[in-house]
Amino acid sequence: MQIAVFGRTINDGRTEHIKSLYKSLSAHNANMLIFEPFYKITKELLPAESRVQIFNTHQELIQNASCMLTIGGDGTLLEAITYIRNSNLPVLGINTGRLGFLSGFSKEEIDLAVNMAVNLNFTIEKRTLLQIETNQSYFGETPFALNEVTFHKKDSSSMIILHVSINGMRLNSYWADGLIISTPTGSTGYSLSCGGPIIMPESDSFVLTPIAPHNLNVRPLVIADNNNLSITAEIRGRNFLVSLDSRSAALPAQEQIAIKKAPFTISLGRKPEQSFLQTLREKLMWGQDKRN
Repeated sequence: MQIAVFGRTINDGRTEHIKSLYKSLSAHNANMLIFEPFYKITKELLPAESRVQIFNTHQELIQNASCMLTIGGDGTLLEAITYIRNSNLPVLGINTGRLGFLSGFSKEEIDLAVNMAVNLNFTIEKRTLLQIETNQSYFGETPFALNEVTFHKKDSSSMIILHVSINGMRLNSYWADGLIISTPTGSTGYSLSCGGPIIMPESDSFVLTPIAPHNLNVRPLVIADNNNLSITAEIRGRNFLVSLDSRSAALPAQEQIAIKKAPFTISLGRKPEQSFLQTLREKLMWGQDKRN
């Protein structure tokens, strides 16, 4: 059994969690396939008996791993997706960050996560992604996002105007600081903080959420995920920003961008007893009121 391990940095207080992860994997006699930049900063934490290989690319990962464990926050898991891509490799997130909607295991559940990964004894949730198409390859081999595609103004305090069409039919021209196109997975992220709705993971939909719109009657819109979006930007400067989860690129004005459902999904590993509704209650503290 080869278990991939993906992380980004070591922050204060997280060294012990990484050491616990490596110790647990070694105790389960698992072969580790560690992301090389993470290996370089954590190799001193590995037990002497550890069996370790490293990976740097998508191809090295999918050729050797049966499952992936990420350790960090949701941002770490989102970055790991750029290496997993369309391989259908299951990924289990261990949350040592803050909220952790995507990472289904707490730092107190490291042994449980390892045991489930080694034995492939977990529930898989298939999550939809967004994919963009542009005239140039701004995002290389990873033009997709698990959470959201976001349009931002750049180098100007003026609003950006985003002309949006759905399946060739004009929807609206958004005068705003930006626009978020979110998957159900991303509905609990940036979109939620801008007033967007929470969407159940199996809802087969996307949500368009404006960021500080100039027209106050413009509200988030939920659409079926089989629709194709076309977006062009009107700006005062030369460029605007497009972000795929945490990855951003500056695009020239009048660049036309197509957005649609990606042709593959991501397999998130969860505890069998864990549900999305339970996650909402725990992470958003629904029902946790002193009066109840």
